[in-house]
Amino acid sequence: MSTPTLLTGRDPRGQWALLLLSAASGAADAFVFICVGQVFAGVMTGNLVLLGASAAGVGEQGVALHVITALVSYSFGVMCGAWMSERLRWSLPVMLLIEVALLAAAAVLWALDLITSDGGRLGLLVLIAVAMGIQGRIRATPTNYFTGTLTSLVSRVTLRSRNRGDGWVAARLIAVVAGAAVTALAVRFWPGAAATVAVAPAVGALLIESVRRRHSRG
Repeated sequence: MSTPTLLTGRDPRGQWALLLLSAASGAADAFVFICVGQVFAGVMTGNLVLLGASAAGVGEQGVALHVITALVSYSFGVMCGAWMSERLRWSLPVMLLIEVALLAAAAVLWALDLITSDGGRLGLLVLIAVAMGIQGRIRATPTNYFTGTLTSLVSRVTLRSRNRGDGWVAARLIAVVAGAAVTALAVRFWPGAAATVAVAPAVGALLIESVRRRHSRG
């Protein structure tokens, strides 16, 4: 299986792209959790836990529908990402462009206050979860789930076997928190722009990868 890579050699631009996508993931998950329905767009482990709690009658009413929608939409995004990369052989910038388009569509719908019903919120969840599924498929290292990343980093630090790239690994973890924090602040002080927070770093990653591809061809 050939996965499009965001990291080649020692090119720091690839690391910056990973960091920006991590921030986009944190922002997307925070927005969906706060504004759409107490679920996550990209952290499927958390959603499975929420689904189990809902099955036991614990948690927010109606969360099971949101969780199932997120799971199905994320899986569809992964399927699309796999098809685009393996069958269609689309380039990484093209796949990132599709992710950005989905996130931007969600941001516009939210900013224009067009989401006025539960059905609309489910549609918004679909757009963002599909985008996160595509992102999850086009990574060389995780950018929207980090339990394994954190486990590996802490293990290496404990055993004093740190790698040269561990600084970037820690930075990606911080980026997730930063993306979520900025989104939460936007929800509080500028609600209409809350969904836009995830778009900005994703666009940055797209630009970086587009430049890298152009230079590699040169």
